[in-house]
Amino acid sequence: MIVIVDYGMGNLRSVEKGFERFGFDVKVTDDPAEVKNADKLVLPGVGAFQDAMDGLRQRELLRPIVDYFQSGKPFLGICLGLQLLFSKGYEDGEHEGLGIIPGKVIRFKFSENGTKEKLKIPHMGWNQISFRKEDNPLLENIPCDAYMYFVHSYYVCPEDNSVIATETDYGVRFTSMVWHKNIFATQFHPEKSQQHGLTILKNFGNL
Repeated sequence: MIVIVDYGMGNLRSVEKGFERFGFDVKVTDDPAEVKNADKLVLPGVGAFQDAMDGLRQRELLRPIVDYFQSGKPFLGICLGLQLLFSKGYEDGEHEGLGIIPGKVIRFKFSENGTKEKLKIPHMGWNQISFRKEDNPLLENIPCDAYMYFVHSYYVCPEDNSVIATETDYGVRFTSMVWHKNIFATQFHPEKSQQHGLTILKNFGNL
């Protein structure tokens, strides 16, 4: 069973439909016991860092999620679900994250790139990923220059570059996917990224 964490934020139904497309058993829940005992766990999310942490805390989901990580079973974070893995987020102040991956989450800060073209914040729309790890099982059957769909104003900065699975350029070169042991997480939205994004969901379900 693939469990999608419901903490009051995120495109839960679109993620659920993405997995159902391939016949996987999926459940959306905020039950701490079901989260802790999931076969595979997905943490989606859109919105503010602190609001998401508050939502997890209010539903008593912080400890079950950390316990799940320690079980070694597959985990997938999506967009804000990637950012929450990190030590600190700097959206409207400094806030503690889950602290699973050392590093911080910061805002894009620029007015123009090398061509003097103004870049908008949030970074929204299609952009390419480039692989840093060739053997990533979630990227099987996906080309290195695949386009994925992004919607975000903040990006993650890992302390350890070895966790970076893909990178993307938008004024700066930023981490668009991480992979560390049983933990996979994307800044882009695979559920909105058509064929290539759905392939990522299929590969995760097949782990």
